[in-house]
Amino acid sequence: MQVTSDEALIEQIAAGDKLAMRTLFTRHQVRVFRFLCGILRDQSTAEDLLNDVFIDVWRQASRFEGRSSVSTWVLAIARYKALSALRRPHTAELDEDAAAEIEDETDNPEVVAQKQDKGGILRACLSRLSAEHREIVDLVYYQEKSIEECAEIVRIPENTVKTRLFHARKRLAEIAKSKGLDRGWP
Repeated sequence: MQVTSDEALIEQIAAGDKLAMRTLFTRHQVRVFRFLCGILRDQSTAEDLLNDVFIDVWRQASRFEGRSSVSTWVLAIARYKALSALRRPHTAELDEDAAAEIEDETDNPEVVAQKQDKGGILRACLSRLSAEHREIVDLVYYQEKSIEECAEIVRIPENTVKTRLFHARKRLAEIAKSKGLDRGWP
């Protein structure tokens, strides 16, 4: 079975091939969704924007110039959509103090133990980073993008990406150490 490249899929999408669009969506939906969640911090909004991103891919496929990889192009569209969504005024938000007072009856000892795992602690540490640092960490480590691709997606110089990554790692190490994750930290 031959695997079609992303670039070939984009050409087919530009020609109106719906199956190629489904293939591209299936190939990239999880990565784009996680990237959107990392920026938005809201799964519901990320789900809505995921569809918008791929609608734009469908509409703009003929304009893809191939100056970057398809995944970089798609993530750049996703980033633009997410930042636009963050700029829109929000409706009523839940007060964090009030939310902390709500008792979670689903927490049994097993759930509590799962919440304490390293992954949970690491996610909590990541959430304490600034949005700019969190975005770069997500692109480099979770989306596996190069420094050059990150710079293109975020539209900043490569040296700024490197600087943000350095400071993000340093801050993550500090936060992780304060949470008891000082051993085995990369």
